[in-house]
Amino acid sequence: MPRIGVLLINLGTPDAPDAPSVRRYLAEFLSDPRVVEIPQWLWQPILRGPILLARPRKSAHAYAQIWTKDGSPLAVNTRDTATALAGRFGPGVTVDWAMRYGNPSIATRLDALREAGCDRILLAPLYPQYCAATTATAIDCAAEALSKVRAQPAIRTLPPYFDDRAYIEALRASTQRQLAALDFEPDLLLASFHGMPERTRTLGDPYHAQSLETARLLAQALDREVRITFQSRFGPAKWLGPATDETLKTLPSDGVRTVAVLTPGFSADCLETLEEIGMRGREDFLASGGRKFAHLACLNASAEAINLYENLIGRELAGW
Repeated sequence: MPRIGVLLINLGTPDAPDAPSVRRYLAEFLSDPRVVEIPQWLWQPILRGPILLARPRKSAHAYAQIWTKDGSPLAVNTRDTATALAGRFGPGVTVDWAMRYGNPSIATRLDALREAGCDRILLAPLYPQYCAATTATAIDCAAEALSKVRAQPAIRTLPPYFDDRAYIEALRASTQRQLAALDFEPDLLLASFHGMPERTRTLGDPYHAQSLETARLLAQALDREVRITFQSRFGPAKWLGPATDETLKTLPSDGVRTVAVLTPGFSADCLETLEEIGMRGREDFLASGGRKFAHLACLNASAEAINLYENLIGRELAGW
């Protein structure tokens, strides 16, 4: 009998926390023209020269600090999400997972779903807010893989869910659960989203506006202030602001002595949340005079996350 496939897609991760693995991963990631919108003839010598010569060792050290016995947190959380969703949509639906960069690749998992008899596949990029450098490139990659297939499956894609009531409710419940477990009441709740070059906004990318709307709706649901910042700047171009690292350094002088940071643009914890926020962000805040700092976990494969994805995916599978 024909089957339906659901492919959860996340950004990617190196295979191991060592320089050669990180170099391979960064070479693929930073060669994507959706990610770095500079002509390749100009960008590739820079990438293959100073960036891939120096950055992998530094990044490998950062990855080593968050690596688990089961592997990369992003891969583990995405895998666990797929496992938890198995069987939630009936016996005719197979749930799998893939990474846009690194392993398991989108192409190999699409092949596996087709070989399992799936003639209809829902692509589910786990990015609440749409961005060309995340959502679009995942769909591009799937389309490229299917362009080599003679008998293609029917394809649907999960739309952005930045303002979906089920997503806001999942964020609210997860945030309140984690705040209740703290031994302090934070003066401020900070929502840090992944940064993008300011140029992407002027070119029409809706990511910035969608991030603002997520933070507004979450503040409304929590009935408290949620301040928004953007992290992970790279290169000399102007990026979306205010910057998370700069904000954490200045908060204590503004009277904010305790802070909790959540990262609602990330569906699962990864280097950018665990190391950049949970370690370096904490260090910046405390070194600047802050007293207490908490990094709140992403939805990951929590009960709130599984309820959310069951709702979103079930809706998209209707009629199939």
